[in-house]
Amino acid sequence: MRFYLLTLLFCSALFAQVDYPKDYFRSPLDIPMQLSGNFGELRPNHFHAGFDLKTLQREGLNVYAVADGYISRIKISTFGNGKTLYITHPNGYTSVYGHLQRATDSIEDFIKKTHYKEQSFEIEVFLKPGQMMVKKGQRIALSGNSGASEGPHLHFEFRDNVTEFIINPMLFGFDKNLKDSKKPILSSIYVYPLDDVTVVNQSKRPLMLNLKLQKDGTYLADPVLANGKIGFGINAFDYDDVSFNKNGVYKVQSFYNGTPSFGYQFDTYSFDEMRYINALIDYPRYKTTQQRVQKLFMKTPYLLSIIKSDFNYGVLTMSPNLTSTYRIEVSDFYGNKTLVSVPIQYQLSSAIVPQEPVVSKYWVKAKKDSNFEKDNMSVFFPAGTFYNDFNLNFDVQNDTLFLDKDTTPAHSNFTITIEDKKYTEVQREKLYIATINGAKRGYNYTSRKDNVFTTKVKTLGKYALVLDETPPKITIAKPIEGKWLTNQKSIQFSISDDLSGIKSYNGYLNGKWALFEYDNKTRKITHNFSDGIVAEGSNDLKIIVLDNLGNSTIFETRFFRSQKP
Repeated sequence: MRFYLLTLLFCSALFAQVDYPKDYFRSPLDIPMQLSGNFGELRPNHFHAGFDLKTLQREGLNVYAVADGYISRIKISTFGNGKTLYITHPNGYTSVYGHLQRATDSIEDFIKKTHYKEQSFEIEVFLKPGQMMVKKGQRIALSGNSGASEGPHLHFEFRDNVTEFIINPMLFGFDKNLKDSKKPILSSIYVYPLDDVTVVNQSKRPLMLNLKLQKDGTYLADPVLANGKIGFGINAFDYDDVSFNKNGVYKVQSFYNGTPSFGYQFDTYSFDEMRYINALIDYPRYKTTQQRVQKLFMKTPYLLSIIKSDFNYGVLTMSPNLTSTYRIEVSDFYGNKTLVSVPIQYQLSSAIVPQEPVVSKYWVKAKKDSNFEKDNMSVFFPAGTFYNDFNLNFDVQNDTLFLDKDTTPAHSNFTITIEDKKYTEVQREKLYIATINGAKRGYNYTSRKDNVFTTKVKTLGKYALVLDETPPKITIAKPIEGKWLTNQKSIQFSISDDLSGIKSYNGYLNGKWALFEYDNKTRKITHNFSDGIVAEGSNDLKIIVLDNLGNSTIFETRFFRSQKP
């Protein structure tokens, strides 16, 4: 453990010593910078990797290269960052531009040719140095709303060319483009009993403490009366002067009797560390209330490099005749700081509020393999799947596997196996292990050997074999059969699948593959006639949609179009 802690301290110190260039990069937009999301902000299963820049609530704003370099990667995806460009710069960093509407000029021409070459909307291309050079301030794209974006904006980030660590854009001087004179807001603070014998303020469950504003602008929390081991957690966010959005805080540091106890600072981290957000936050509280309380302790140590901790990992042990002070400082990048002090006193008392009752009869040790079986179903948890030991509610009823509730986070995949005893051999070709969430049947990639089905997942919950013999649906708002579409710029269809989900789709005009762009938010595919593959006069159109179990639907029609001005 000592080696692990020294590694964390070393890494944190190393990152802090980097001298990032402050005036090398320009803004990727030519409008005043406003954030709808900042670096390190807490998101589902990950920390945010960059800035989300507002684009006046619309698409189509010019996006510019922030410095000289070459386009090193192009990724077009229906999820994630959607249409994304990567520019590698000669000073050792790569800038990333996501959720684009499209690229521009020769870049877009190259992308369009790649779509048709690979006959796929989703593409990923890695380019060589010198293959596609760009200059600082060159227009490279138009802003959009592609991928998993929840509204028009530009996702913008920096990465180290060697380590591929993501880096806070503020460190490159982008703090000059924003104003922030507001202190972070500490909306709540919690104290946690961390073992079976600890009682805090006559409770064996986590408690929220009241906060009182002091004359000097700091906060004083209710006194904590406790025995045994305790820890603290906070719910905090930040506003700047121009964006009016709740953003994440930059730095959190706690002190126990004046000595640093536990803290973290969002400067840089790796993509491999993203899922540790579920260890940092009070995950059960998040899943039940959507409130992300950031824990200022590690009950079991985990490898998140932004954390700096004492040798007790932020856990405080209360001893008789001990009166202590716990202090938390929450800061933004501009140094605005919110402070709260928590008086702590040892007290041995009985609990009025007991521990939450445990109804499960199985115990999972996080550092050891675990395997559970019942009837025709089993689950295998490799060592390291979970962050902490926990009680598991495991059962099989009515052909459904019950794996507790999604209130214990898994860091890596575990394996579910189901042996089928009721379907025919033909039907088994259309079976998959589904995540059961009410009426929804979520798809998980499932392998089969004879009558045994296996999948790997990362979420506790309900699972069962589901039969999918239903083909996808293809619909169009207005029929185009036999109609002239000369005045239309595009044709659009809706595609959907009720069970396993869409695996692929393809469109063909007059027997040749045609690019249809897919928007997963609206489930619509669109072909733009500007691609230039539509024929003069009559055109035969075919669309084939395939789901994840091999069910397919074919739509065919004929329309007319004149290309003459």
